[in-house]
Amino acid sequence: MRRLPLLFALLAAPAFAADRPDIVVADFEGDRYPAGWTTTGTAFGDGPAKGTLPDQMPVTGYLGKGLVNSYRGGDKSTGTLTSPEVKLERKFVNLLVGGGKHPGKTCVDLLVGGKVVRTSTGPNDRPGGNERLEWVTWDVAEWEGKPAVFRITDAETGGWGHVNVDHITLSDTRKEAGPVSRTFKVDQPYLHLPVKNGAPMRRVKFVVGGKTVREFDIELADDKPDWVAFSEVGPFKGKELSVETVLPADSKALAALALAADVPDAANLYKEKHRPLFHFTSRRGWLNDPNGLVYHNGEWHLFYQHNPFGVEWGNMHWGHAVSKDLVRWTELGEALYPKGMNDMAFSGSAVVDKGNTSGWGTKEKPPLVLAYTSTGRGECMAYSTDDGRSWTEYDGNPVVKHQGRDPKLVWYEKGRHWVMAVYDEADKRQWIAFYTSPDLKAWTFASRIDGFFECPDLFELPVGGRRGGTPKWVLYAADGKYLLGEFDGKTYTPDFKDKKQLWYGNFYAAQTFDNTPEPIGYTGPPERAHRRPRIQVGWAQGTKFPGMPFGQQMTVPVELDLRGYPDGLWMTARPWGLPRAEGAPALDIIPGDDPPSTRLYGRRTILARDLDGFDAEFYLLLSHGTTGVTLDLRGTKLVYDLAKGTLACNGVTAPVRPQGPQGMQLELRVLFDRGSVEVFTDGGRVAMSVAAIPDEKNATLVLDPSGGEVSVTAARVSRVKSAWGK
Repeated sequence: MRRLPLLFALLAAPAFAADRPDIVVADFEGDRYPAGWTTTGTAFGDGPAKGTLPDQMPVTGYLGKGLVNSYRGGDKSTGTLTSPEVKLERKFVNLLVGGGKHPGKTCVDLLVGGKVVRTSTGPNDRPGGNERLEWVTWDVAEWEGKPAVFRITDAETGGWGHVNVDHITLSDTRKEAGPVSRTFKVDQPYLHLPVKNGAPMRRVKFVVGGKTVREFDIELADDKPDWVAFSEVGPFKGKELSVETVLPADSKALAALALAADVPDAANLYKEKHRPLFHFTSRRGWLNDPNGLVYHNGEWHLFYQHNPFGVEWGNMHWGHAVSKDLVRWTELGEALYPKGMNDMAFSGSAVVDKGNTSGWGTKEKPPLVLAYTSTGRGECMAYSTDDGRSWTEYDGNPVVKHQGRDPKLVWYEKGRHWVMAVYDEADKRQWIAFYTSPDLKAWTFASRIDGFFECPDLFELPVGGRRGGTPKWVLYAADGKYLLGEFDGKTYTPDFKDKKQLWYGNFYAAQTFDNTPEPIGYTGPPERAHRRPRIQVGWAQGTKFPGMPFGQQMTVPVELDLRGYPDGLWMTARPWGLPRAEGAPALDIIPGDDPPSTRLYGRRTILARDLDGFDAEFYLLLSHGTTGVTLDLRGTKLVYDLAKGTLACNGVTAPVRPQGPQGMQLELRVLFDRGSVEVFTDGGRVAMSVAAIPDEKNATLVLDPSGGEVSVTAARVSRVKSAWGK
């Protein structure tokens, strides 16, 4: 046989090795674990899982139909799954790993000679994580040809206390993602970033001049995106911007990034199928807590917790929008960016420093001031002297360091000082703490009150409305349950022990506007500023918009008042402004009509119009024997139970007392939008926010009494058009 030249043989050997086929150690496709694999404990069961287990978030990223999943019995179960000896016949081990990020406890190990030489844990350590498996590659070239054992361990019983593993393979090529970058010369104001919901979360850095200027997590799309996020890069105009992340070798995600002159799909913005007509939603991405609500120079400013890069919670920025009428909003982009992944911009508030106590503006042009929680530093301040278009961090931040968050700023007129009401966790309890300051810079602890969670609000309300008498101080936190009492600028003294409740359902972390405009004709002194309207906006927590490039919405703005009832003072809410459509109401029955009422003996369709959104008012009289009434709002049922004294809708229940001399009258105001139903009743002291998407095949509004008759003594249904003019 002719011998090959030595040089050719040396060159051919590496090519031959690279072409060696992969060896699948275990693909976990059978009903039982592969031969020789052994288990201990209860976490792994007798064989591979066929995907997601009961009560588990959806598991994705595995190959085929089966995988190792130690969530059997929930996170509390523990155990091990161990392979027989496997000869390492390739340079790398590739495997898919998911589950909890607990090194040494929820992990997969490679043992050579009985010692752990390689280990990997799941990627998730946060409440909003996902159950996606991702490729991990181990370099095992130094042990090539030696026997080894794979051991999968679940020894964690807390949150994310499980591990997912699939497709353990020996290979001469790597599967794990590696560092990549792409550099742009910034000549446009926006950078578009395609997103695939449920894709692996990638950590992305923007680097300018060798420094990381932004950092965030995003589900970058490797193929066709579900939607396109954007980042404002105008501040880097003319500079080189490097986008750095970690991606698989075959990913096309970075190639799909593009500079642009406008936001993505600008022509169809606010025309999306499920875009609410009159509730605030962000152009792109997730929103939660309203922050920094303030009126200044003819504009209502709404700041909010914002994830520009995903439709779920994360990457907490402060989004910013302004309005002339609390109905039509214009987004201005991000007011605050997080300093880093470990230093997010959490909730807070805003004020107008009218007396320029801070020195950040002038008396002629006082500054707007934000107080917010920096998760890496503490309570921080930022200010603007250009009507909120740009913000400067106070170089003395943080101004307060403690275990807590969400500062609410209040000017206390009688004491001529500032107050910060802030959630506090001193002594392992949940408080609202009060600090005082003459200048928004130097703060002194004053007192605490027990029994409140995050996102406090503190303000005065006059009894009996803006024309009423002596005001009360209202104090509440994220759940909206409130106390009435007195506040001397340092200490809050409640009038009663148990909190009262105004809002029910999808309502959280509400704030009220600071510095609202004076009522027309009011020329009184500033100490009577409590007579200005007190406007509140909350986060409609849990509202869903399937397939949309945005997540969650705000509740409709309401004016708050204090009203006297037979059982004491209660806070009431009344919707503030809606974009009503022109023309006659869709339904109008008022006293004096002929006939003066409409009597219904059974289920009746009282409106059969295709209304996308509407504002409805009903005044109903239930006859004796009637046990309740149901309003079917395009498939969403609002049910009043007279015996129980409750109003219920989509799992939300509120107490509604009978009205009128015989306790048979029911008044309802219903705001219906593409993602929610809001209901106001009992003179406004009961408000409900309910997540609800209309039935596309149902264009009717139906009134259905039970057990007797219902008279509609007055009713009006008005169309509501899009606030966006689309």
